Amino acid sequence: MIEEARRRAYLGAMQVASWLPRVVLPFAAPSRPQLLEAPEPVQAPAPSVAPEVASTPAAAPERPAPTPEARPSIPVVVPRPAAQARTPVAAEAPAEAEPAAPRAPAEPPPRFTLQLLRAGACVLLVELPTGEPLASRDPAYLLLKDLLRAAGLPDSPQLLGEPVRWPLLSGGNMDQGPQAAREFVQGFVAARLEDSGPCRCLWLVGRPAVRFAGEADDEALLRELPIEELGVAWAIPGLERLSDEPALKGELWRAMRRVRQRWLDQDAE
Repeated sequence: MIEEARRRAYLGAMQVASWLPRVVLPFAAPSRPQLLEAPEPVQAPAPSVAPEVASTPAAAPERPAPTPEARPSIPVVVPRPAAQARTPVAAEAPAEAEPAAPRAPAEPPPRFTLQLLRAGACVLLVELPTGEPLASRDPAYLLLKDLLRAAGLPDSPQLLGEPVRWPLLSGGNMDQGPQAAREFVQGFVAARLEDSGPCRCLWLVGRPAVRFAGEADDEALLRELPIEELGVAWAIPGLERLSDEPALKGELWRAMRRVRQRWLDQDAE
């Protein structure tokens, strides 16, 4: 059963601006009233009939008989010298049409897997390094538990839905480029946040989460990002990168000390 967020992504990819289902769809947003109004029929204007005017052919004027004095004179043609002969002008060749600019090649669809988790007042969008859900003994999951304990959050996060795997389809003409992936991920997270309750901070863990949910790059890591419809997000490196680069853990801890009051303060909105 397709949910609202994925349904919107399908319609957006097919460039469907307005649509109306035949039956009530589960988990669907209410239909807009203006779409249910039937358009008024347009009446074509009556053709105007021009009055018929009876026309009588005019009589041809009589040509007077020629007289000897009114004979037409024959013009005398004087030949031109060869030097003054008129040179024929060559017809201008039609301007050649400019070649059309080559179209930029379409970007290949990105490939990533994201998992949405909830830990207390925070929601985490985590990149899955292996593409599979995190297991209890995975090094990446153990590192995530350490991060949550250091942040003062529950270290046993709850799953919010199935993992997001992109591209959605293995073939077909559906647009699955970066823009379509960004719209789908943001719609998916917004729908889950609406269902699971308010969130004080959204963690974006890993490059795909930062790029497609936060519309940012690696320069935004360890910073707060205001995202429309998603609230305030905190971008951090992926779990696999943190394991490979221990020096990043110190930078992450220093950044966490600046932002952790956002979810620890009970009076925060």
